[in-house]
Amino acid sequence: MTDTPKKKSKKQMTRKQRSRFEVGVIYFILAIMFIIIAYPLFWAFAMSMNTTSNLYSASLNPADWSFDNFVWLFTHPRSNYLIWYRNTLFVSVVVSSVTTLTVSFVAYAFSRYRFKGRKNGLYAFLLLQMFPVLMAMVALFILLNLVGLLDNLWGLILIYIGGGIPMNAFLVKGYFDTLPRSLDESAKMDGAGHFRIFFQILLPLAKPILSVVALFNFMAPFMDFILPRIVLRSPENFTLALGLYNFVNAQFSNNFSRFAAGAVLIAVPIATVYLILQKYLISGLASGATKG
Repeated sequence: MTDTPKKKSKKQMTRKQRSRFEVGVIYFILAIMFIIIAYPLFWAFAMSMNTTSNLYSASLNPADWSFDNFVWLFTHPRSNYLIWYRNTLFVSVVVSSVTTLTVSFVAYAFSRYRFKGRKNGLYAFLLLQMFPVLMAMVALFILLNLVGLLDNLWGLILIYIGGGIPMNAFLVKGYFDTLPRSLDESAKMDGAGHFRIFFQILLPLAKPILSVVALFNFMAPFMDFILPRIVLRSPENFTLALGLYNFVNAQFSNNFSRFAAGAVLIAVPIATVYLILQKYLISGLASGATKG
């Protein structure tokens, strides 16, 4: 027996109600996630606009909004904020550039060539991903001290580059595996060498995943505190995370409003790089490690 028009309309209403309920739940979850993400950002910005330096007397809605904390960071003689900003940008740009280029070479070799030790090398990458760099900090500290790179930005850069290669190389290798080998074979028939195939054919196609690698490695020095804390000693060599920590930790210097102002400005270069690479990031985050 076929359903009557009344039964069909009831089924359609039920489907519409169910669909509306599902959409409502999705929006509710998104609203909660937005509050969780936006509240700390708003708190940091409001804190930076307070004239008081005390954390407990600060207000999320200060009576007098002031940019004095931002002005102090850039103009006060006792402030090393510009030096820390320059150091962090230098480390981030070098680490992002060198790691991305190195990872692309390593991933290309493991994806396109068959050589002795290739399988063991891939297993080594997987194994190294399980252990954070911090587990080797004692050895790295002694090694940097022996080669004279302790309290040196180049020593910190070497650690970041070495720590970022295993995970990123395995990720980019999976992306290269998705590119058809017929591209390589066609280029070889036309007389192209290995470097020409890599730079002119495969590298442009790998822009999405390489953009992800570049962004993550650019962000790391801005966010990391523990490694600079162990490697760097002189205030003129501090990165932003380490320098700002002194605003709330050093003796007679417990200024949370200046700390918040400096933290807010960290988002500027990261947001800039994100906007530049935005068109590649969506497809790049969904790619990589899809084929072994």
